[in-house]
Amino acid sequence: QAQPGESGGRSVQAGGSLTLSCTYPIPGGIRDNGCLAWFRQATGLEREGVARIRIGDGATFYADSVKGRFTISMDNAKNTFYLRMDSLKPEDTAMYYCAAAKVYCPVLTSTDGYASWGQGTQVTVSS
Repeated sequence: QAQPGESGGRSVQAGGSLTLSCTYPIPGGIRDNGCLAWFRQATGLEREGVARIRIGDGATFYADSVKGRFTISMDNAKNTFYLRMDSLKPEDTAMYYCAAAKVYCPVLTSTDGYASWGQGTQVTVSS
């Protein structure tokens, strides 16, 4: 079984694509109203929410900065979820973290309500 945490980050050129993966720990499970989410943190900046997906119905929400370019998805059978990133821009450069909220879906404007468990995966987009 894969270790919990993020993977898939690397250096790419602007306009390129990447898919990040996150394997999440299962103790206690995540309820249908809970969410899986991706956050990112650029050097010198606060961690910001990027996307979230609700377990029960797959409803998604994206930050305005990535809407139309990023896609979050999940594979519950593998305890894994993904972030497909297209049309990458230099401003997408950051450490990306996955997180989960077990009982409900907090807004992405802060990390409150979310627990993360990985070390992050670095995405670097060059112009």
